[in-house]
Amino acid sequence: MLIIFTGNGKGKTTAALGQALRAVGDGKKVLMVQFIKGPWKSGEDSSYHKLEPDLKIVKTGKGFVGIGNDTLPFEEHRKAAEDGLKYADEEASSKKWDILILDEIWNALKLKLISSEAIQDFINKYVSTIEHLILTGRDCPPKFIDQANLVTEMREIKHPFSEGIKGTKGVEY
Repeated sequence: MLIIFTGNGKGKTTAALGQALRAVGDGKKVLMVQFIKGPWKSGEDSSYHKLEPDLKIVKTGKGFVGIGNDTLPFEEHRKAAEDGLKYADEEASSKKWDILILDEIWNALKLKLISSEAIQDFINKYVSTIEHLILTGRDCPPKFIDQANLVTEMREIKHPFSEGIKGTKGVEY
């Protein structure tokens, strides 16, 4: 089953982690590959270890691209995304995961870190062999939404960022 969490609102990764938590509780094995989140620590980095080996999160991204204090060359971000998809492919081929989450893959696509064709090839290769394939991120293209079995769009109505309030540990990260 192909599941997509997209939209400009908060909660896409959180929804995917909720699915992971539920699946692990039901005896499933879940891998999340994060394409943008970089070296800084977030709550899931610490908590998922309590569910190992049934849940594994691997950060392949180098952080936000071209914003904040990002000074990395674009090519490093692109290589990290390509390496992330290659890693996901290797892990999916191992058949040891029931659910595979590609977190912020749509952001990587929008930023031109990875191609639409590469994502389509991945979906085509694994949508029928992995029980649930979950892809998250803003700006999911309509062609992928059309293919998905389940799509949820998170829509921002109100967010403290718009009032200049920084992210809250344990909520945004």
